[in-house]
Amino acid sequence: MPQSQWTPRKRSWRHRLTDLSIKIGEAVTRRVRFFGDLTFFAASTVFWLFARRPSKGTLVPIFYNVGVLSLPVVILTGMFVGMVLAVQSFPQFKLVGLESRIGGAINLSLVKELGPVLAATMLAGRVGSSIAAELGTMRVTEQIDALTSMGPNPIHYLVVPRFLACLILIPGLTIMADAMGVFGGAFLSIDVLGVDWGYYWDYSRRMVGPFEIFAGMFKSIFFGGAIAMISCHQGFHCEAGAEGVGKAATHSFVISFVMILILDLVLGIFLDRFQTAFFGGPTGGMLG
Repeated sequence: MPQSQWTPRKRSWRHRLTDLSIKIGEAVTRRVRFFGDLTFFAASTVFWLFARRPSKGTLVPIFYNVGVLSLPVVILTGMFVGMVLAVQSFPQFKLVGLESRIGGAINLSLVKELGPVLAATMLAGRVGSSIAAELGTMRVTEQIDALTSMGPNPIHYLVVPRFLACLILIPGLTIMADAMGVFGGAFLSIDVLGVDWGYYWDYSRRMVGPFEIFAGMFKSIFFGGAIAMISCHQGFHCEAGAEGVGKAATHSFVISFVMILILDLVLGIFLDRFQTAFFGGPTGGMLG
């Protein structure tokens, strides 16, 4: 009798463990398949990038959509980020009597980290989701299949121009976000919080050197490439129906955002070690 009471419990425990193992295995398999597909997709894009140059008529509308139409959101994002940094940093700097040095902290954070990351995040939401939805709709309505049957390679015709647009224009948009953030932080710090403008710009000049500007631009190139590749991949592998298009756009933004953070961490470690090895440490060490 005791054995008959314990036997169903043992089977139930084993079944739950088996189900859990199966779910974990399926999740791992999906992730490995996804990264494998993405790697092959990226390799095909790079091949067609050098194999044949896209036409001007294909590039211009995409460059306009990625670059010009993204300016308002990038300008607003950069300006308000600079202002928020000034508002949040000023009380702490004033508490220790270093409010005159707030400009260096604000501009260093903007140029090296927050500018590239937040600009890339906004573009992942505006540009990346749009690319995934557009290509996903073309996949669902079989336009990509029709394009393949007509002869042109869909990766060369659809993916390469979008990849080039993100790779080339996102660094420029990052510069715009940095500039607006610098001016926004300076306006709030000098005109509203009363920081001396001479000290503000002097410490900004000392803290932010050419390498810090280069580091932000270097990161943005990788951010742009990742956004374009992930968005195009999600669009090309979109599931059927309107729900599939919505999922492709959502997954495009989420995966791009996670990849931006991962790349920011990896590239930040690499650039810091590179600066220490070849330039003797960060520019901020000039501050006595």
